[in-house]
Amino acid sequence: MSFYWIKTNLIIKKIFSNYVWDIPNTKHKIYLTFDDGPTPEITEWVLEELKKNEIKATFFCIGNNIGKHPEIFQKTIKEGHAIGNHTYNHLNGWKTSLDKYIENVKLCAHSILNSTPTSFEARLFRPPYGKIKISQSRKLRQLGYKVIMWDVLSADFDQSITPEQCLENVISKTTTGSIIVFHDSIKASQNLRFALPKTIEILKGKGFVFDVLK
Repeated sequence: MSFYWIKTNLIIKKIFSNYVWDIPNTKHKIYLTFDDGPTPEITEWVLEELKKNEIKATFFCIGNNIGKHPEIFQKTIKEGHAIGNHTYNHLNGWKTSLDKYIENVKLCAHSILNSTPTSFEARLFRPPYGKIKISQSRKLRQLGYKVIMWDVLSADFDQSITPEQCLENVISKTTTGSIIVFHDSIKASQNLRFALPKTIEILKGKGFVFDVLK
């Protein structure tokens, strides 16, 4: 398995306290998030699973994918889910200059505005790969964005793990306030199709309530 945090370290949260890692609350709320869509092969399946379970989630969308599949993007909004910016081309912030990175975020914002019937602005931002420079984060926050990270990573994108391991990554680490990352992408689809329905069933059974990020 490649190296990454499944459960975000408390030291990391403290060092990067300007980022949102979780949402502490007293109502047992947790937050499902999906990165990298809209993707025809999997996003509509995710929407159906959420609808079936009467759950709202937050989708961090790639601008280029929005432009290719505006009807799926519009459906996501229509069904009451929250939307976040995930750059236009899924850029790695550590390998990208400040100006190029911010311009790419603005391109994604433009795609969001162009693909909605009303003037909809997404002020949530998640950096692809979780990789963002301090200068990039500072500029985005100056522009009014909240930089949303995560508390629990499913690792559904990792094709070296089993679907059962993907599920275990989530249910063993989720606590009240957790922000959980899945991906509505082709790469993650095998693990996601197994883990998402069981995640919802198990976490509901534990008394958790699903909400959207704001």
